[in-house]
Amino acid sequence: GGFRQAQFKKLCTGCPLRERCTTSKTGRVLRVHPQHRRLADARTQAADPAWKDTYRRWRPPVERGIAWLTAKGNRRLRYLGTLKNDTWLRNRAAALNLRRLINLGLEPADGTWTLAPATD
Repeated sequence: GGFRQAQFKKLCTGCPLRERCTTSKTGRVLRVHPQHRRLADARTQAADPAWKDTYRRWRPPVERGIAWLTAKGNRRLRYLGTLKNDTWLRNRAAALNLRRLINLGLEPADGTWTLAPATD
């Protein structure tokens, strides 16, 4: 799987911290994920307050969009084949986007579609 390992088999036998480190009889084995650097960078980025604000701003609408996309039995693919399912998914997303725009006030005006100005 691309993991790297560090094995401390015989080094663990005389180590005074062995009980705190491992319960394995053969010694400690550390596995490092192949994308460790990217994961560590992502964790560092996620600790930034500006990143957290952006994440909190955009996560709910994205989650809502995914919920709309998968609602009413649409978690399963309807067709055999990638092309048909891709077409179905794009049509479903377009229909949901159109429904959302209509709810926001999309109206025909002089042969074009416009969003009605927001009223407070």
